[in-house]
Amino acid sequence: MGSIVADLPHPFDPLSLAEIETAVNIVKKAHGQVFFNVVSLQEPRKAEMTAWLANPETTPRPKRYADVVVIAPGGNVYDGLVDLAEGKITKWDLLDGEQPIITMEELQLVEHVVRKDPKVIEQCIISGVAPEDMHKVYCDPWTIGYDERFGNKVRLQQALMYYRPDIDNCQYQYPLDFCPIYDADKGEIIAIDIPKVRRPLSKAPSMDYHPAAVEARGGYRNDLKPINITQPEGVSFKLTGREIEWQNWKFHIGFNYREGIVLNNITFNDKGTVRPIFYRLSLAEMVVPYGNPEAPHHRKHALDQGEYGAGYMTNSLSLGCDCKGSIHYMDAEFPTRDGGLRTIKNAICIHEEDAGILFKHSDFRDDSVIVTRGRKLIIQQIFTAANYEYVVAWVFHQDGTIAPEIKLTGILNTYAMLEDEDTKGWGTQVYPGVNAHNHQHLFCLRIDANIDGPNNTVFVNDAVPSEAPVGSPENFYGNGFYNKRTKLATEGESKTDYNGATSRAWEIANTNKLNPYSKKPVSYKLVSREVPGLMPKEGSLVWKRAAFARHAVHVTKYRDDELWPAGKHVPQTSGEPSRGITEWIGDGTTSIDNTDVVLWHTFGVTHFPSPEDFPVMPAEPMMLLLRPRNFFAGNPVMDVPPSYASTPSQILAGKQGVLDATDKLSTLAFSNGNGASCCKSNGVNGAH
Repeated sequence: MGSIVADLPHPFDPLSLAEIETAVNIVKKAHGQVFFNVVSLQEPRKAEMTAWLANPETTPRPKRYADVVVIAPGGNVYDGLVDLAEGKITKWDLLDGEQPIITMEELQLVEHVVRKDPKVIEQCIISGVAPEDMHKVYCDPWTIGYDERFGNKVRLQQALMYYRPDIDNCQYQYPLDFCPIYDADKGEIIAIDIPKVRRPLSKAPSMDYHPAAVEARGGYRNDLKPINITQPEGVSFKLTGREIEWQNWKFHIGFNYREGIVLNNITFNDKGTVRPIFYRLSLAEMVVPYGNPEAPHHRKHALDQGEYGAGYMTNSLSLGCDCKGSIHYMDAEFPTRDGGLRTIKNAICIHEEDAGILFKHSDFRDDSVIVTRGRKLIIQQIFTAANYEYVVAWVFHQDGTIAPEIKLTGILNTYAMLEDEDTKGWGTQVYPGVNAHNHQHLFCLRIDANIDGPNNTVFVNDAVPSEAPVGSPENFYGNGFYNKRTKLATEGESKTDYNGATSRAWEIANTNKLNPYSKKPVSYKLVSREVPGLMPKEGSLVWKRAAFARHAVHVTKYRDDELWPAGKHVPQTSGEPSRGITEWIGDGTTSIDNTDVVLWHTFGVTHFPSPEDFPVMPAEPMMLLLRPRNFFAGNPVMDVPPSYASTPSQILAGKQGVLDATDKLSTLAFSNGNGASCCKSNGVNGAH
């Protein structure tokens, strides 16, 4: 296992501010003033890194490289690598027809431009905005997706337009019906998409969610009593640099501009044996396709991580608002567009929560019982993509389960509508004059498996009834059913979809190691039930650009730098050819049997908006599980102290009145006066 050496960053650590500054200065010295879209760690080559992790004392430490993407004056895009130790550029490639990720600074420029553009002002007046009120006009700049009129050699954004009568109003109540196109190289509006049917600015009264508006509508509820979360003895996890240890788990917490939280070298201490489980886990990409086929809404789909970055968009979290209890924070550090430095304070929060019952059993014969409460460790970030908030939590449980969880909140994306206009099923009127279009949120989880070692195999598991008919010798009463395991032997075979009728799950197994009792391969099982299919049709723009969303699961043989399933540079890709995962799979003949594999899982929700979602949406959660199956020799949490425990012999002794101070009920338990025993362990105190 790797250890932190004084004054040297762990090879998985994000670039420090000093390292970012070094990379920027090297690039500026060689290429003059450029705009920095990316300065981020190029993760160590896996072969080098695994060798170092196995023996950090004698193996050379992997070198630190900065992955750099810049835009030069005139719009040329360069993709580079900087060797930080040697102080030199080792790669500098000019890209053709590729646009890098859009920074927050680029997005903020657009609003200032639209307010001053004469043609935009003209359209605002037509919509019902007074010319002196242009300071009340706002826009959410999105990358244009792809528009065949402009191609991908010019860097473009589309401005989704809104109005705020008052600065504190929610702008999504007052959408405008036209869409300016912004040329980032020129810094000006080059076109405006105007609908055939004009929809004037809504005059409906505002319905806001901030405190003054709530008080004006009658005030807040007053029947909520405080819930206090305290840990008087501190937390149960230990941090060494960015490596965390908790309840037999150990792993490294990274963070980058694109994926946000990245977890590496995830191991579990199984009674003294440190067992590898995953080399790397991340939320690698997402796509939010909208369902109105009318122009220009056909362009409206966001690959938020590849186009804007979950790291760049992450919130600064604060105690008492976004997290509760005893919390440890980590900052995120990035370059500014001009090569300066910026820090997002408290980008990651780490904390424990009570997890309810871990296990329990009561014997109906004598009321003997054991109940043990669990707890969970949460590694969390929140990022805001214009109108939507995404709460991304990596939840670790004591029993070896990892439960990635995403909550959706924030505000619906909206469009103008006429009074009593027919939305044609493509959207819902959520407030007078406000049409919220149907859409999906599809996320791609990247699972770099390491189940008891790097050579793994993926199986599809389906619950199916016996093929033998009722009355047959094999299934005479007809009640037989079993788990049908289908090996995914090649990358092409791995393209599989969810089937709720068979409770389909995917098993990542090490077929070289069998459980001593079940005689089945040790494995981790992906259990995911919120897996809608991609709604846009085959051949559509979204289908071409977000190829990872065509199936619930793809599996690829591991190759360095295959990190992002929609490709490295996502803005304005045409999808011809599709980038990322389809390029990697190719003809699908590559073997993924008993080798180093990466499983890509697309999951999410299909959202048909309703008035309950407006003006701000109650959080909608989704969760999946990575669960050990045949991995342990037994229940791995029987050593977690119980909250309440009694045995049949203790119950019997209590009834017979023969208990005394010398009776060894339990080293942790004490009599609660009714013949049962109770303990104050595991940090949970309760009345019984």
